[in-house]
Amino acid sequence: MYTVIGRANSRATRVLWMLEELGQPYDHVPAAPRSEGVVSFNPAGKVPVLIEDGTPITDSTAIIQYLADKHGALTYPAGTLDRARQDSLTQFLLDEFDAALWMAARHSFVLPEELRQSAIKSSLIWEFTNSQKTLVNRMSDGPFLMGAQMTVPDIILTHCGIWARVAKFPVQEPRLSDYLEAMMARPALQTVLTKMG
Repeated sequence: MYTVIGRANSRATRVLWMLEELGQPYDHVPAAPRSEGVVSFNPAGKVPVLIEDGTPITDSTAIIQYLADKHGALTYPAGTLDRARQDSLTQFLLDEFDAALWMAARHSFVLPEELRQSAIKSSLIWEFTNSQKTLVNRMSDGPFLMGAQMTVPDIILTHCGIWARVAKFPVQEPRLSDYLEAMMARPALQTVLTKMG
């Protein structure tokens, strides 16, 4: 059985949601970043951490792609053009959405107060909004990002959409808004969202 370490209101959402979609059993340890229960597995203190057979795996994207590959679901096979497109989309989302949201979080509450630059949020919101236009041009006809099959990038983008709401980063593209509403209604994600309370 898998163990997922990290509060559900973090990037651990992605791992918990993947496991729910896969129908895999897991134990959840809602430890805070940099807590003793996290640092013992990840010296950087970051969550999530997935433990399998005593081996810790860190970084949410690495974890969910590993799970998708292992269980043969929510991904295209390695070495295919579809997988190359999937990985390209994953990297785009990490660079353009996740990075902006994480930078805003660091300057809101993560960094020591004397190092925070609150004015940076305006430029990050501008980048986030601009990136939505590019993303909409890359989206398939749906219902998922790449077409008929839900894949790893869907989990990353939807989590970034949830994070954007909390951080007050506007989603201004109607097509992206509709997509996020549909994804957030998925039963597997709703199960994870109940763990956030």
